Amino acid sequence: MTDQILWFATRGAGVVTLLLTSAVASLGLLTVTRWQSSGWPRFLTAELHRTLALTSVVLLAIHVVTAIVDPYTSLGIAAAVVPLASTYRPVAVAFGVVSVDLFLAVLITSLVRDRIGLRAWRAVHWLAYGSWPLAVLHSVTAGSDAFSPWLLAVTGASVVAVALALVIRLSVAGSPRSRLAEVAGRSSSLQPMSAKDARR
Repeated sequence: MTDQILWFATRGAGVVTLLLTSAVASLGLLTVTRWQSSGWPRFLTAELHRTLALTSVVLLAIHVVTAIVDPYTSLGIAAAVVPLASTYRPVAVAFGVVSVDLFLAVLITSLVRDRIGLRAWRAVHWLAYGSWPLAVLHSVTAGSDAFSPWLLAVTGASVVAVALALVIRLSVAGSPRSRLAEVAGRSSSLQPMSAKDARR
């Protein structure tokens, strides 16, 4: 019974994390384009991007911890942080491990962005676009229910959302570096936006 609970917790947290990180990736692309509508100002996109990113950290932690303690997979701490160290589906787990490592690199550098500078932060932040597809690969290869209809629907919706955001990003004419630096600083510094910025 406990094993089943751990499996459901691991899988459930993993699926929700995939949905959240897909939303974060989509909003990140839309934030760079300064996307908005009459009922959705730009600062809400940036705030939602930040909030979902922080929430995904919690779900990701639950996913990793429950996977480590689940006796069925017997991952252990080393397999959770070192690619290919797992005896359970090593390649599939490695996709997740590398994805988490890249995600944490983005998170940590975002927290210390003021200290490392915008150029270094931006270089590391590009890793987020590598983290997401690895998470998708992990999702469809690691679980025993990877090709169940409901999970394929979740994965498909995630891929479509990010692909649509990417199309919008690429279709927007000219995103100057100065605009990118300004928007990136707002969306990832984890600091509240000033009222003056919010009115822009």
